[in-house]
Amino acid sequence: MMKKIFHTLSLALLSAGAVLTTSCVGDLDQLPHIEQTSSTVYTSVDNYKAVLGKLYVSFTIAGQEKGGGKADLTSNKGWDYMRNYFNMQECGTDEVVYTWLAGDNMTGLTYLTWDANDLLVSDMYYRLFYNIALCNEFLRNATDERIASFSEAEQEEIRHYRAEARFLRALAYYHAMDLFRNIPFVTEADPVVGYVPPRYTSAQVFAFVESELQAIDGDLLDRTACEYGRACRQAAYALLARLYLNAEVYTGEARWTDCITYCHHVMEAGYELEEDYAKLFNADNHLRTNEIIFAFPVDALHTTSWGTTTYLICGAINNASDTQNPADYGAVSGWGNFRMRGELPSLFSDGDRRAMFYTEGQTLDIDVVENQAYGYLSVKWTNLTDDGQAASNTTSDGASTDFPVFRLADVYLMLAEAVVRGGQGATAAEALGCVNQVRERAYGDTSGNIVEAQMTTDFLLDERARELYTECVRRTDLIRYNRFTTADYLWQWKGGARDGQAVDGKFNYYPIPSTELTANPNLYNEGY
Repeated sequence: MMKKIFHTLSLALLSAGAVLTTSCVGDLDQLPHIEQTSSTVYTSVDNYKAVLGKLYVSFTIAGQEKGGGKADLTSNKGWDYMRNYFNMQECGTDEVVYTWLAGDNMTGLTYLTWDANDLLVSDMYYRLFYNIALCNEFLRNATDERIASFSEAEQEEIRHYRAEARFLRALAYYHAMDLFRNIPFVTEADPVVGYVPPRYTSAQVFAFVESELQAIDGDLLDRTACEYGRACRQAAYALLARLYLNAEVYTGEARWTDCITYCHHVMEAGYELEEDYAKLFNADNHLRTNEIIFAFPVDALHTTSWGTTTYLICGAINNASDTQNPADYGAVSGWGNFRMRGELPSLFSDGDRRAMFYTEGQTLDIDVVENQAYGYLSVKWTNLTDDGQAASNTTSDGASTDFPVFRLADVYLMLAEAVVRGGQGATAAEALGCVNQVRERAYGDTSGNIVEAQMTTDFLLDERARELYTECVRRTDLIRYNRFTTADYLWQWKGGARDGQAVDGKFNYYPIPSTELTANPNLYNEGY
């Protein structure tokens, strides 16, 4: 029941009388318009919660109806936030290679050759700022003055909602900064008509995200009091840890000690690693609150989506295979969207149970990108319940597997990297213990444990790939290591060459779409 809470709330938003639509794509300050006035929507705590539900599900669904019907936002492909985000974070890396290059306009993302007119870059950009605009609109209507007529208990509840809206906006701004670097900036304090957002540098956006997450600390609920699907205080700590882990990329200043501090804040909350790695990615993963800190719930009954985890499950199944059975993963059919580049499976040693690949009839190396027989298939994500049953009909209803945004194993590896890079506040022995806990889960015993001398930055980059592949962190990790665009690390089809080649450093970030540059004279792209 708890898993379904915000899916139900997003539908309740419609009955509350609010239909969210978009204006012209270049006018971000006017997103969204509310057809019913705010005075008819923000009239009860239940309605505030319903609108809050909309803020959450806008990361996982693309519209108000099944499979993205009655779309919130007109876009080139119509894909939801998380399907776009997965493509942006994974498809140009050493992990994922995409099959339908021409048909899905994925050539640019796959080969690191996009430009400011790329349709999928544009879709991600506008989806980001649509979500930010939703949060801004909620916050305009959740000020202390606006809620003064409610009882003290109701005001306290709405303050929790307000903090969560600020968290979701901070998360979207973090994604926008990470993907695009220097971006337009608008908050609930800005006018909603005739306002042209200024250009913020990545350092300015970093400072805003940092300050927002610190400011809401007292208003977010602790994990012990927070409903599943809502952001608890520890989710903000995990986002701060990730922010500080990559601070040098965004601001030029390393913040390793701060990363350690916030990793500790998460670890002190009593999380533990889930014993069975595979159960973190099945249809019952909403039960893994021992490890999963914050997740985007996906539920076939309430939020049928052809993106998010439906995409991760069905998209990774070969639809031209005579041997792979989609039912083995709780799916009805495979889509054949993507496979793994050869470098990823090669990182795993014998006995590592995280190496979840389908190999029959598949080659390790990718000699032909648009042929599904080349490349192993990831079977990490499934639509199976703990007892091995399909949770839903993926063809008609999508999957019911949640997407873990933050989990404890990632926090352990962030702490270890920050220690190895010179951060203070944790010892090498503690960091090594964190790494070996992750590896003991992977191997089922201590046979995969390492010693301190092996705990190098290179090892930790590889370990993050082994632990977190297809979880939307790989591009960011490679950029932090200065290996995404350079010749320091080449992988198959990097830069469009079979054996890989370096590309221009501008591909460490995506360009603001040309349509937006035309609409907002404050914006410009460096290098494009």
